[in-house]
Amino acid sequence: MKPSFKPRPVSDPNLKYTRDLVNGFGPFASRSPATSRTQGDARATLARVVRRAPEVLVKVTGRKKGAKHLAAHLDYIGRHGDIPLETRDGEQIATKEEAHRIADEWSDPLYWRRGTTVSAVAMVFSMPAGTDPETVKQSVREAAERMIGDNHDYLMSLHTDTPRPHVHLTVQAEGIDRKRFDPRREDLFRFREAFAEALRSRGIEAEATPRYTRGQGRAGTSMALTQLRARIRRGASRQPTEADLRQAREAMQVALGRAEQPTFVFKTRARWQETKQRYEAAADSLDRSPDREDRRLGGDIRRFLQERANIETIPDRMLREAEARVRTAQARQGTEHQPDRDVPRGTPVPPTRNR
Repeated sequence: MKPSFKPRPVSDPNLKYTRDLVNGFGPFASRSPATSRTQGDARATLARVVRRAPEVLVKVTGRKKGAKHLAAHLDYIGRHGDIPLETRDGEQIATKEEAHRIADEWSDPLYWRRGTTVSAVAMVFSMPAGTDPETVKQSVREAAERMIGDNHDYLMSLHTDTPRPHVHLTVQAEGIDRKRFDPRREDLFRFREAFAEALRSRGIEAEATPRYTRGQGRAGTSMALTQLRARIRRGASRQPTEADLRQAREAMQVALGRAEQPTFVFKTRARWQETKQRYEAAADSLDRSPDREDRRLGGDIRRFLQERANIETIPDRMLREAEARVRTAQARQGTEHQPDRDVPRGTPVPPTRNR
């Protein structure tokens, strides 16, 4: 009798070796001296930062609990069968039924756990508009091979329906060794580094640096809040988010002198000042170099610092808007109470007539 399941090899070392050889990544990736990143190559990293190399984006978009939740997610990233899903071994999943079967397989070992357990972790890898989509997909696969390996199964799907090419990577939470895949902030940063390195090995300039090293404030925005704000910008919703209302109220209290900004705002400014001092020291050292390219990089660093004299966080932006509203209200109030020079002092205000 024909089995009801489709067996897939999961730990054949020859498959991985052949896949790396055919696709040209891993130990077989072509790395030129101009694009390879050696350990401790701080100069190349510094040049990419100050010359605004595109920053890779890696996010956890959700954790799927149970077979139904995971199947709905696979339907979404597969556009209900229009976009094929690729497995860790390069096999393409082109039908909804096969994707649902994988959702059942990933969730079946968790039935004995109490309560609802995460079956898979959904991630997205993105690059700016104009990046070759196929290169993005191959770079994500190499990053997944490096960071996840053979312990967890995963599915990936390339989306080109937006200006930014991006890949949805869905990783099985339960590993072969029973260890759970639960990436945290440090893990995501390592994913970003692996993704950027894979892109550079294919000739695409990319970098993965913390926001504060680029003179940018802390983002601190969840995927759900980002989607709600996008709906408001599109006009699909007119109800402001609770987070935006809370931030506006806190900024107004600071503008009126009744409160102070959060502690992390002052820490962010202090860290940026320390980072600027390191940039300036690097620029001074490069200026004394006999190499013309080093001196050119020193000039780029100084221009980079001039454009980022101060760092602005979200509370700073909200405070600036609140202070503008306070000034406008004070100016309007002063205009309304300003007496007319042609009217003698003490003359009562005429009553208003309701027509």
